[in-house]
Amino acid sequence: MRENSKLMEGPVILHVPHSSTIIPYLDGYLVGEDTLTKEMLKLTDWFTDDLFDSGELVVIKAEFSRIFCDPERFTDDSQEIMAQFGMGVLYEKNDDGERMRIVKPELRERILKDYYWPHHAKLSDAVNRQLQLFGKALILDCHSYPSKPFKRDLDKISNRPDFNIGTDSFHTPKDLIEVSKAFFENLGYTVGIDWPYKGSIVPLEHYQKNKNVQTIMLEINRSLYLKEPGNEKSEGYSEVKRHVGEFIRNIYLLQSKLK
Repeated sequence: MRENSKLMEGPVILHVPHSSTIIPYLDGYLVGEDTLTKEMLKLTDWFTDDLFDSGELVVIKAEFSRIFCDPERFTDDSQEIMAQFGMGVLYEKNDDGERMRIVKPELRERILKDYYWPHHAKLSDAVNRQLQLFGKALILDCHSYPSKPFKRDLDKISNRPDFNIGTDSFHTPKDLIEVSKAFFENLGYTVGIDWPYKGSIVPLEHYQKNKNVQTIMLEINRSLYLKEPGNEKSEGYSEVKRHVGEFIRNIYLLQSKLK
């Protein structure tokens, strides 16, 4: 949890899992730096730590690249649909399906112990603090996605919306979905619901157990703020950041008023 005396005391937590480009160590990798850099250019949710950060709310950010460890994937490969493509919690293949890392059991255990579980512990601690203070907590899961599908994407439809709202049937209230959808549509954006990606993160200790822990995912189409396929900011960056900030503020005020 960020230490900031100006944090707003309210039941909203920003979760930023895929903005980092840090690979803590190269154990197990079979490819060079150029290949890893190319894959990070493709898979990183560029600048989401800035686009979503109001400077006032609690932010839980993964400080390691998703191609090193993906904190939003299940650790059990039998539960993780992307594991069949070699892109489970610890990516062994790239988006092209080429082998880029061999993860032996001892390496897997070390990475999960030192990176995956500590990240989830920070998220759980933040949620539990909000539950103690307010009796409820809302996680805003912060992402972006390319305007054209990845090769390994399950959804291959290319005409993607400007924003996507990801939901959980147990932890995402319908009125929160409707308010979120209306907010962006009123600004002239197109909005998908669980399209092109589904779901939103919840700490395992509360998953399918505590309805006072709510979650919603907001994903931004990168074409709105980047010069794709690169990671250079486009002229639309500032406007997107402003609109996302207004959305976060509205959600915060809504949650603060609800009993």
